[in-house]
Amino acid sequence: MRRWTSDSEEEQEDESPLLAERGAAQGSIQQYPPAAKVPVCCSARYNLAALALLGFFMVYALRVNLSVALVDMINSTSHDQENRSANVCPDHTARPAVPHNSTGRKYDWDSDTQGWILGAFFYGYILTQIPGGYLAGKIGGKLLLGFGILCTAVFTLLTPLAADLGAGYLIAVRALEGLGEGVTFPAMHAMWSLWAPPLERTRLLSLSYAGAQLGTVVSLPVSGIICYYLDWVYVFYIFGTLGVLWFILWYVLVSDNPQTHRTISDTEKEYILSTLKNEVSKGKEVPVCDMLKSLPLWAIIVAHFSYNWTFYTLLTLLPTYMKEILRFNAQENGFLSALPYFGCWLCMVISGYIADFMRERLLFSTVAVRKIFNTIGMIGPAAFLVAAGYTGCDYTVAVIFLTLSTTLGGMSIAGYSINHLDIAPTFAGLLLGITNSFATIPGMVGPVIGKILTHENTVEQWQMVFYISAAINLFGALFFAVFASGTVQIWSVVTNKAPRG
Repeated sequence: MRRWTSDSEEEQEDESPLLAERGAAQGSIQQYPPAAKVPVCCSARYNLAALALLGFFMVYALRVNLSVALVDMINSTSHDQENRSANVCPDHTARPAVPHNSTGRKYDWDSDTQGWILGAFFYGYILTQIPGGYLAGKIGGKLLLGFGILCTAVFTLLTPLAADLGAGYLIAVRALEGLGEGVTFPAMHAMWSLWAPPLERTRLLSLSYAGAQLGTVVSLPVSGIICYYLDWVYVFYIFGTLGVLWFILWYVLVSDNPQTHRTISDTEKEYILSTLKNEVSKGKEVPVCDMLKSLPLWAIIVAHFSYNWTFYTLLTLLPTYMKEILRFNAQENGFLSALPYFGCWLCMVISGYIADFMRERLLFSTVAVRKIFNTIGMIGPAAFLVAAGYTGCDYTVAVIFLTLSTTLGGMSIAGYSINHLDIAPTFAGLLLGITNSFATIPGMVGPVIGKILTHENTVEQWQMVFYISAAINLFGALFFAVFASGTVQIWSVVTNKAPRG
């Protein structure tokens, strides 16, 4: 049972955290103070989750639309023709022809250049992760997240111009987009450390971050439709404009914390503040050495890196796999590439509610819930990803396996993805910046390695890509299962200040 300090016990404010009892590490159930029933409908915290969902919808819509548009930007009679494996699977000639009114320019970029273009985003993305997390903890996450997405939207609008100027300019613009988006997840984590009551934490975060999957679900097929019927340049103009409109809503309606929210009820404000009262240690110095030695933190880093290797590989290369191996056209490519992420979005939302139900009603310990969901959410995708490589030209089974792989990955939102807030809510934004920096490396090198391994686009080459992703996923799942924790670490809450008096 946690010890609760009164407002007058200032000396113990940093030393009696909500999750303080040492025995909790062995699986004891975390207790929270009783609170009056606070409505969910139209509440400030769920309104924040809804706007965050729309924000991360834009984050991923702006990020992944190039994966589809690039297929239509390449001159298929040039370098791409040399790498096409037209005889791997039969073309779908039985389908009626659909008018294709594309007038966009085509570019003679070879496979390696395409890999660098797809990976360039992450070279900017990695640079602002840790600074973003640190700044969000100091100045708040609202403006940091908002301007991060706004910058990405503006550079998205400039993408067609950059492509006309040359591959180098396009790579630079994509890297600048990455700089803008690099602050988004750390900033949101920092905001949730001030907004999310512990027993609602998983569902609130899974709801907001599920916007990323929803953005992928919508962006991939819509981008395919735009390319097919209009012109690939409109992919960037339309999504870039939507990003600017979202920023206006975010700026007007969102506050950094419950205290500064204009329309929050007194009941909800008191509920949030009372449940988080002793979790966050204000003004605490960053315990760098203790972080470096923390196995629970390294468990999140390894799991995050491993999951993202598979996620980013499929995110950037799945449209190419659909086109070159399974031989789907641009319109079908977008829909079928999006199907796995629809399953992932649905799984993320459901997992959040189930995980909180297990903690609140079934009295599972936090660490048990995190390990269960993370194990299923990483080993399941690895198994189905390998199986997908052996489906040959069976389009139906291939799409089913790829969909199941990505869908099960959504369960990890209730595993490693939220674990930052369990072990160190004071530094949640900074920790996510750290783990996401490591987890950005797969986005930088995964597409490049994938393109290098699939020069001839044979089934065997794609099997190797899937094998590598599955092996890394399996390692991450096992590492997290052994070393993860569900309780606030002592280095997150014990003050560094000298004793008073």
